[in-house]
Amino acid sequence: MSHAEGLNVKRSGSGRKVVFVHGVGADLESWQGTLSCLQTRVEALTFDLRGHGESVKTHGEYSLEMFSADLLAIVDEAGWACFDLVGFSLGGLIAQRFALDYPDRVRTLTIISSVGGRTDEEKARVLARAETLAREGARAHMEASVPRWFTDEFKLAHPEVVAARMARSLANDPVCYAAAYKVLATGDLADELSKLHLPAIVMTGEADAGSTPRMAQLMAQQLRAPCVIFPRLKHSVLLEAPDQVALQIDSFLQRHPA
Repeated sequence: MSHAEGLNVKRSGSGRKVVFVHGVGADLESWQGTLSCLQTRVEALTFDLRGHGESVKTHGEYSLEMFSADLLAIVDEAGWACFDLVGFSLGGLIAQRFALDYPDRVRTLTIISSVGGRTDEEKARVLARAETLAREGARAHMEASVPRWFTDEFKLAHPEVVAARMARSLANDPVCYAAAYKVLATGDLADELSKLHLPAIVMTGEADAGSTPRMAQLMAQQLRAPCVIFPRLKHSVLLEAPDQVALQIDSFLQRHPA
């Protein structure tokens, strides 16, 4: 099977070419709120990661290099020689890996709620969560994750959004979910980002326990890029504040014309 085969890909809109990469347990629908709030005219390419949404189920070890190769196959099939790249959570790590591997293909890089430069204590916590996932399964892992994703106010005001996020995540193949989470738990490219010389921006929530402001500021420093910290928000900024994320993407893309 080629890397592009079996991957659920969607192209929508017209305008500036932008690729959006989601995180663990999510699917391409994660971007719909942000896309609907964008003022910049874009042709958006979104796709389900392996084992997520409607994409092929691939059991075995996953790696950032595998996801980067998937992305390369998808943009080659689309005929996109150069594009803007936006990644959320694990998608942020995939975007970083792709930009490091193929810097001439990436016009700008946007990293949202991703990880880099974990301390030993942070590594221990996230690896413990990975062990819980392997031992107790996806549901227990997801239920423990919800408090880290959403603010209490959002959970009370929008229980249907939280429930839908849980249901979509649990619909993924559990073996693939665990393999992808392991990549998120162990991936860290912060030390390599100084090699990149392209316009970039980093965003995260002020109360995000997984992608902390300290991590975001470190990555921004390595990239020589601005860092945006959304007040009070946690990890799921795409669901809690799609308009704020879209506003930052709009402003960033306008500062760096295609």
